[in-house]
Amino acid sequence: MIQVVGLGAGGHARVVIEILKLNNEIEIVGLLDERGDKPGAEVVGIPILGNDSMLPELYARGIRHAFIGVGTVGRGNPRTQLYGTLRTLGFELVSAIHPSAIISRSAQIGVAPTIMAGAVINTGVHVGDDVIINTAAVVDHDCVIGDHSHISTGACLSGCVKVGDGTHIGTGAVVRQEISIGKNSVVGAGAVVVNDVPDNVVVVGVPARIYNRTRA
Repeated sequence: MIQVVGLGAGGHARVVIEILKLNNEIEIVGLLDERGDKPGAEVVGIPILGNDSMLPELYARGIRHAFIGVGTVGRGNPRTQLYGTLRTLGFELVSAIHPSAIISRSAQIGVAPTIMAGAVINTGVHVGDDVIINTAAVVDHDCVIGDHSHISTGACLSGCVKVGDGTHIGTGAVVRQEISIGKNSVVGAGAVVVNDVPDNVVVVGVPARIYNRTRA
């Protein structure tokens, strides 16, 4: 049995917990909440132990595996920092892949993905480390998804799309084939992307246009 601690105690964490509970080899021993104001509370039956400062103590107690239960919405990407902290402390991050996800045998999946129910990842896709492919998202053939990126619920990436590290593709967004989207950018919910998107911008609308800049 692999003992695992989770970072985050919100809605995204609940979804990840339910996926991990389908794996009989994983025991979730507790959650850490960054605010640290809910010790003793529970999230879907999993106790909140404290805040992230407990990580060294938990590692010393022999808990060597973790998951990141924090999503990315809008600007900024807390997952990148949390991933770095966990790896620096020596934790191994576990994968959370729902059994109803459809993943091509030829797809290459990086370290610690979170792949939700009904997601489709087609042939020749390369998914980086710590990537979220959310519920019912479609990543079509030969796409490249950078580390720490989030393809949100119901988003659709056509063939040969490239998504840079740390980028957020919003709910229901559609990206035309052979588009490149830069690092640390945000594609707004429902946007339709028909032109390349540079680094560090927010694009919205149909067709998608630059709205403002992100915090890299």
